[in-house]
Formats: sequence, C-alpha cells, structure tokens
Amino acid sequence: MKIKKYLLQLFFFGILCIPAKVFAQAEPDDIALAEDSFQDSFYESLKQKGIENYDKAIVALEKCLKLQPQNAVVYYELGKNYLSQKDYKKAYESFSQASLIDPKNKWFYIGMYDVCYQTKDYAQAIVVVNKLVGMDMKYKEDLTSLYMYTDQYDKALALIKDLDDTVGETPQRNAYKQQILKDSKYRIGEKDQLLEAIKKNPKDESKYIALIYLYSESNQEEKAYEIAKKLEKEIPDSEFAQVGLFKFHLNKNDGEKAVAAMNKVLDSKKIDNEVKYKILKEFLVFVKNNPQFNTDLDKAVGYFSNEDQATLTKDVGRIFYERKNWERAIHYLEIYSKNNPQEVESNIFLLQAYTENKQFDVLAKKASELIDFFPMQPDFYYYSGLANNQIKNYKKAKDFLEMGMDYIVDNRNLEINFNIQLGEAFNGLGDAKKKEYYFLKADQLLKQKK
Repeated sequence: MKIKKYLLQLFFFGILCIPAKVFAQAEPDDIALAEDSFQDSFYESLKQKGIENYDKAIVALEKCLKLQPQNAVVYYELGKNYLSQKDYKKAYESFSQASLIDPKNKWFYIGMYDVCYQTKDYAQAIVVVNKLVGMDMKYKEDLTSLYMYTDQYDKALALIKDLDDTVGETPQRNAYKQQILKDSKYRIGEKDQLLEAIKKNPKDESKYIALIYLYSESNQEEKAYEIAKKLEKEIPDSEFAQVGLFKFHLNKNDGEKAVAAMNKVLDSKKIDNEVKYKILKEFLVFVKNNPQFNTDLDKAVGYFSNEDQATLTKDVGRIFYERKNWERAIHYLEIYSKNNPQEVESNIFLLQAYTENKQFDVLAKKASELIDFFPMQPDFYYYSGLANNQIKNYKKAKDFLEMGMDYIVDNRNLEINFNIQLGEAFNGLGDAKKKEYYFLKADQLLKQKK
C-alpha cells in the first residue's frame, strides 16, 4: 500500500489535470472509490510495463482513461508502452494527445521525437524539435543533425554558426560544416565571414584554421599559406598554423620544410588524429616520388599510439602494395604481421609482396609458419608450394599443395593456381604424366571461367 501511495504522489500533477466538473455530481464515497480504482489501475500498468507485459499495461491504462479522460500522464504512459511494442502510429498519437492536454511539458514532445527518430521520419522530427527548442535550447544540437539528414544545408549552416558563436565549437558540428563546405556554393560566403571574423578578433585561432581548410579544399594554396603565415604571426606558438604551412611546402616540393611542419603537427596534443592521418597520407604520396624521405615517414608513423600504429602500418603497407613498391610494402606489412600474426588478409598481401619481390626463401619460411597458425587456410599452402617450387624443393612443394587443395572452397582462381603449381612440382620431379594432368586441369578451369 505504501508503494501505491508513493506512486499516487509521484503522478499527483497528472491527477490535478482532472476538471472539477468530472466529479461535480458525485458523492464523496464515489469520488474516493474512483480515486482508488484509478490508483490501482495506474499501479498495475507500471507493474506490467516493468515486466514487459505491454498489452496488459495498456489495458490497465485504458481503465485509467475511462476514469480520467484528460489525464496527460496516462496518455504519456500509453505512448511509452506502444513505443516498446513498436506500434509507432499509436505511440505518436498518444504522446501527441498528452501534449495537447499539457502543451508545456517537454517530455511529451520528447516522446514524439523518439517515435520520429526511430521511424526515420526526420521531416516530422524537425517540426517536433522546433517546439522542443523553445523549452530546452540544448535541442538545437539535434536540430542541426536533423537539417543535415534532410539535406537542408542552408539552415544547418546558419544554426551551426549560431551555436559556434553562443556555446562554442564541437567536433561534430565542425564535421558537418566541412561536409557542407565541400559544395563550392557555400564556400564564398563562408570565406567572407571568416575573414571578417579574423579582422574583429585576430587572436581567434579557430577561424584561421577553418579558412586554411577552405582555401586548401578549393586549391587556393597561396591564400591558405598567407592565412597560415598570418596565424603564425598573430599566435606564434600556434600548432594549427603548421597544417597550412605543411600543405604549402609540400606543394612547393620543399620536403625539408614540409617534414618540419608535419612533425610539429604530429607532436601536437591539440590537433586531432583525423587531421594527422590526412597529413600522413599526403606525405605518403610525396614520399612515393621522393624516397629519400622514407626515414621521415617511418618516424611519422612512430608519433601515433601503438594501437594507431598497428592500423597505420597496415594501411601504409597496402598503399605501397597497390603502387607496386614491394620493398616498402614488405617493410610495413612485416611490422603489422609481427604485431598481428593471426590476421589472414594482411599476411596474404605480405606473401604476395614477397613473391613479387622474388624473395622465395623468405616466402617459404613465412608461409610455413602461417600454416602452423592457420592449418585450414589454403592460400598459405599455395604460397608454400610456389616458394618451394622456385627454390627447387619440388617434393616439399607437392606435399604442401596436395594438403592445401582439400581446403579450397568456391575459389576458382586459387584452384587454378594450385593446379599450375602442382604441374610445376611434378615437372620438377620428372613425372610427365601428372605434370600434363595438372596443367590440363588448370587450362580447363580457365576455360570454364570464360
């Protein structure tokens, strides 16, 4: 009984919503009975909702509505139960009815917003959140996201500027802004606003950074450099100035100055990893044609945490692999493989890089080690067979290839390669009949591909 009394007090404001005329003609005993009945049904609804019996909770709440048809709290509870059942139409109607009865309670609008968000009805969510903003300004952040989801970039950009000016910038809003400003039609006005903002407050570092980004994105490197130099002059210890300077020096093919600027950026605690990754990738492109900076690239990777380094060595290794720079690809993929020995994909790339670089002794050893880790991975048997064929260890090649053939599943290219290498192995062993058998089988498989 104490629990019921507590719940009655908790939702007392809902009961106060009852018009006096509801009980105007009722006897005092009748009123007490009605109140007890409402209390019992409401308590029952909360109990059933707590154990996820939403149907029974709804039945109890419908009893409450018969007693108090204008109780906003009952409609709100109905909305929550319907939402739990994913009956979005009834949930929205219930929350909406609650808001009509009590239009100043933000929780009823939050209920409607939850329904809109779960159903991805972002257009209606904007209508609801605009009302919420009048009650709680923090929902401006949600409104920004909703404008982005519905491609209303003009409204999003205006709201982002308003929030940046009033509560400060956030990484999420900066990401939205960068997304919008990829469209050139939004850049001109933004550049003018930033230039004006810098005039008003030359010590606001964030405005320089945004302007450097805009100029860089529109290939106006000279202007980006001018802003970076101006930032460096106004704020001599600005690490962000080095971002613009790095781009400028790189485009001027001045590797020494680019490296100096890059190292300052990578060493910065203020600059986030997204910017650092971007700079590292740009430097990687530069190193491709300027291999004398390989050591600086290694050092740059070393600036990141161990976890980030693992990802970077894989990504950098793959980039060198795609550019057929086998030596550098091997360098990074070996580092990654050492720290992540049980990842199949990167090890396959490493083995192929050894093959392209004709390091067959190393290939044979590494493939054999990987077979111990992955006894059912056919690729590693293939590379072991290929390597042993190349170093004229034909018996070993044959054994590995025959073992690995059993593990091939729905991989026609690998099956063809296995047959070619088995043909090579039997050729080396002097078995002409089996050599022809496997070469012929490889040829048949190739024809089936076409």
